[in-house]
This record gives sequence, C-alpha cells and structure tokens, in this order.
Amino acid sequence: MALTLGASVFLCGPLSDPALRAAVLGADVPVAAARLAGFTLRGDASRPVLVAGPGGGVEGEIACLSAGQLARLEFWLGNAVAAERPLAAGGLRALVWTGVCAAQAPDWSREEWIGRWRDTVLACVPDVMAQMGQRPAAAVLARWPQILTRAGARLRATEAGPVTLRHSASPGDIETAARSQPYANYFAVEEYDLQFRRFDGTLSQRLNRAVFISGDAVVVLPYDPWRDRVHLIEQFRAGPHGRGDPQPWLIEAIAGRIDGGETPETTARREAIEEAGLTLGDLHKVADYYPSPAAKAEYIYSFVGLCDLPDGCDRIGGLPGEGEDIRSHVLPFARMMDLVASGEVTNAPLLLCAYWLAANRDRLRRIAGA
Repeated sequence: MALTLGASVFLCGPLSDPALRAAVLGADVPVAAARLAGFTLRGDASRPVLVAGPGGGVEGEIACLSAGQLARLEFWLGNAVAAERPLAAGGLRALVWTGVCAAQAPDWSREEWIGRWRDTVLACVPDVMAQMGQRPAAAVLARWPQILTRAGARLRATEAGPVTLRHSASPGDIETAARSQPYANYFAVEEYDLQFRRFDGTLSQRLNRAVFISGDAVVVLPYDPWRDRVHLIEQFRAGPHGRGDPQPWLIEAIAGRIDGGETPETTARREAIEEAGLTLGDLHKVADYYPSPAAKAEYIYSFVGLCDLPDGCDRIGGLPGEGEDIRSHVLPFARMMDLVASGEVTNAPLLLCAYWLAANRDRLRRIAGA
C-alpha cells in the first residue's frame, strides 16, 4: 500500500485494533503492516507504552493521518512523546510515540487486552475525547484508573433490569443538548442540559442536572454459618464529616470500587483480602441497586460471602497507599442486629445486607450443615 509521507504514524498494541483506532481517530484509516525495531511495548495492558529495549521489535501498522486525526491521536496518547523514527523495512519513517514505565512492568499481552480490557477501553473513548479542547490531555489521563472504572460501569449499565411496571425507554425519550464535566478528580461531576419524555408523551422543558460520577461498587458481608458470626469493618468517612456528624467513624460491610475489567464477584473477593485478610467462599447475591439515583450514578452490587471466622481474625487492615485505616469487628450475628436496632449502624448497604441475612440465615446454616 502506498502511503504519503509527512503525516505517517506508527500504531501498535491496542491501536492495532480497528475498532479502537476508529473510535480514537473519528474514523478508521487505511493501514499497512510495519515493524519498529529497538523497542518493546510494556506496562498496563489497558494502556501500554513503547519503550526502548532489546527484543525482536514491535509489530504494528503505519497510517497516514489528517491534521484533525493527528490531533485526536496526540490527545489520546497524552504524555507520550512523538519523534520521527525509521521503521524496520521499506525505508519508511513515521512518527512514533514513546513513554516511560516501571522497570518491572511486564510486556504487553494481546491475550490480556482481548480477554479483559478491549471492551472497557473502547467504552473509555467517549469520556476521554469529550475533554479534548476543555482540559489538557495529561490532566484527563491522570484519572485513567477512574475512567476505566466509569467505563466498566457504563458497560454493565447496558444490562438493564426488568421493565414490567416502569416506563420502557425508547430512542428519543431523552434529548441531551449539552454535557460538560466541571469537576474531575478521584470522582467527577457531570452536568447535562436535557429534556426527557413526560408521562403525557410530551418532552419536558430543558433542565440542567448535575450527576456525581463515582463508578460502580461492591458490598460484601462475610458470614460464618458454622459459628454464626459476621465480620464488620469500621473506618473514618468523609461524607458524614462533611455533613457535620460528630461521629464520622462508621460500622460497615466490606466494600470497594469495581476496577476496570473486573466483575463484581472478583471485586468482592479482592476487597475482602485487602480490607480484612479474608478468603471468601460462596457469594450469595443480596441486591443490585442505585443508592441515591436523583444525583449519583453509583450502582452497588451487594453480597453475603461465606467464610471462616475463627477467634483472633479481627485486625487493622486497608491499603496505606490509599489512606485506608480499617478496623475489623468479628461479632455474633445477634450483636450485629442489636447494632442495627439501636441505630449505631447507619450505613445503608450494611443495613440491607443485615436484613437479608436475617431473612436467609437459617437457610444458609442448613446448607452449610451448621
């Protein structure tokens, strides 16, 4: 394939995927096979970087981009640095974007990309590219883990629940005139100017609505059916502190955000290890729900997880790198329900799990042979 030089670029790794390439560039472009010698593709499988190093080089494609496509690619690649470099064959030169990664970072795996990351990263593209012209690429991509989390939530949201009583939404029922992101850090706030279909069939007036974006989360209450014990945690929470609550240390179930590419069940097991050092057995679904849908996009998956809770398994846990300081409480089931009844438990996901366990406890103990 003949390619015009001057706007030639070398694409590899995830950008060799035609769907991702088309989403980033705004349209797919003709490509020809190419190889870059003297470099390897390493790091995070969702967003690897080219680094100088030994090996057989990196297989990829060469493409010619318009000025607009080149700008979109540069924004997507963020902190990567472009330089014109020779390719391994054909006497061609192309712009190559390189970066830095940790010395121990693994080589990029196409299998991991396809198996875990492809759909999630594709769902990230609209969120990233919508910020082009509004924020520097480096500022946007500094939130890459949070962007992956939100993209995973977007994918799971397409698996809508039953529609038997509520309105069945159709195309055209929501018209969005504008969308912006006035705040983005660990969490984000999005604003929408929109109209929605009223129950009389007309569209509402244009409304401005703000949505707090935090990604989906998992809550799991560990329960030992043989000893009839539960494992609760206690930690400082900024929300009650911001409300003015003089007692902002809450009693909760284990919980955490669902990372990009994870399933809710995987998150439940990971968080149990991170927060309490527990290995969970069977997971029993409690409910999936929006805790505050008027303003929050958060969706919670709740479980009761069976596990062994012997004497002495309470501890101080959490990830210091995330500022976590988490104290465990291993209690008889009856003591947890006393805390619920007294009002000392004010955490809604734990309340839901506790009431579910109260209704299903005898069945779980029979199944376990307790």
